[in-house]
Amino acid sequence: MKIGLISDTHIPEAMQQLPSQVRTVFTGVDLILHAGDLHCLDVLNWLEEIAPVLACRGNGDDGSGGRPVVPEDPRLRDTVVVRGAGFTIGLVHDVLDPHEFPHWPIERTMEVYFGRHTDLIVCGHTHVECINHYNGVLVINPGSPTFPHNYSAQPGTVALLTLTAHRRGGAVTVYDLKTLAALPGLSLRF
Repeated sequence: MKIGLISDTHIPEAMQQLPSQVRTVFTGVDLILHAGDLHCLDVLNWLEEIAPVLACRGNGDDGSGGRPVVPEDPRLRDTVVVRGAGFTIGLVHDVLDPHEFPHWPIERTMEVYFGRHTDLIVCGHTHVECINHYNGVLVINPGSPTFPHNYSAQPGTVALLTLTAHRRGGAVTVYDLKTLAALPGLSLRF
């Protein structure tokens, strides 16, 4: 199973539309997970031209900063739990780093947001791409395709998650939309 991971699109605040390179990287995916701060449903409509989409709300989707509230939509929830290839994936906008916030371990994140253990968590919020392990849970932030590192509006990053059937393993790779290449140090097989 191949899953496109995206977050913090901030459309139309960062750009009028997603960079076309997103379509290139996501060609052939079975599912797209959006980790919030889409800011308008057009983002989900555009992504759904590529593959089915599930998304969670980010702080910017609920009217923060004077933005309009993104309307209800069956593809958009507060959090999402999905199963694929025997893995359980949680989707939430913000995950506190347990090393920075030891009073909020990853187990607490899973219980509060998903009500259960997940094998992987896809998140966003920081606009900074990263892949981390916390107590056996893989946490993936694909960064932002439109506002990387909160610097300026420009093509940024997305990720691809490949899961092998029956929990036999997988891989995650973060891609730079400017070069369409994998970012050094941001690819992991598990």
